Amino acid sequence: MATPIPPQQPTTPPPPAPLTPEELAAIREAERKQKTIMASIIAAVVFIIVFLVVAVILLLQPNAPTAKIRDVFIIVVALESLVIGVALIVLVMQLASLINLLQNEIRPILHATSETVNTLRGTAEFLGENVVEPVIKLNGYLAGLTRMLELMGLKKK
Repeated sequence: MATPIPPQQPTTPPPPAPLTPEELAAIREAERKQKTIMASIIAAVVFIIVFLVVAVILLLQPNAPTAKIRDVFIIVVALESLVIGVALIVLVMQLASLINLLQNEIRPILHATSETVNTLRGTAEFLGENVVEPVIKLNGYLAGLTRMLELMGLKKK
């Protein structure tokens, strides 16, 4: 029968180190900038929605010609194209930033890690050849000597 394996107790990570006042100030500043950016994006979206609602209400008047409606929708499509273009520019900038990060930060880390692994491999081979093998041979010789002395009756088992 197999012996039951005791359940592993989850380990709790150590508590994080307390932040310095400079780090706290930097975090607060970053959060403030992020909130400002989000507020401006939300304001722009609300402005566009209000503009569209007002345009639709004005164009639904009984004396509004269809040419005006067509022109307004052409303008709306042009604005949408402008927004998509800005989003694509931001996407390309983020992609360039990611490529820069991969080339200038990740690649050197991978290279250093590879060098470390090769050094460790060489160290393990060196220790195996120069420390472990002689100890194993010495233990073999001592075991043979001990067995020979036991067979000769000079040493008790």
